[in-house]
Amino acid sequence: MKLTDEKIAGINLIRSYGPSEVRIGETVLHSSCLVKADQIVSDWRPQTVAELSLDDLQAAIAMKPEVIIIGTGPKQEFPAPEVLGAVMSRGIGCEVMELGAACRTYNILASEGRTVVAALLLRNS
Repeated sequence: MKLTDEKIAGINLIRSYGPSEVRIGETVLHSSCLVKADQIVSDWRPQTVAELSLDDLQAAIAMKPEVIIIGTGPKQEFPAPEVLGAVMSRGIGCEVMELGAACRTYNILASEGRTVVAALLLRNS
């Protein structure tokens, strides 16, 4: 689904998404990724919520966000409670959404200048 044609200088916005890809600016990614306004980590290891561990989220935590938005694919699925609890115990908000809602929410928060990281789980094709 296409989200936006707007460009804000210096901000990575998600332009479109599908079950196995996201387009960030002109970059198309076909694997799980972390997206921050000024940084993209491609080929992030987990492909499903069941695979997601606190070790996987350490890269997102290191980006010092106010909130991490986890996009879980076509439906909302929650990671293990200890994973979410460990993130929130560091004073970082953590929201879990299906992929489309995660992309839209990330764009809104990033456009507002909030420090947000989208952790998007995509199955490799």
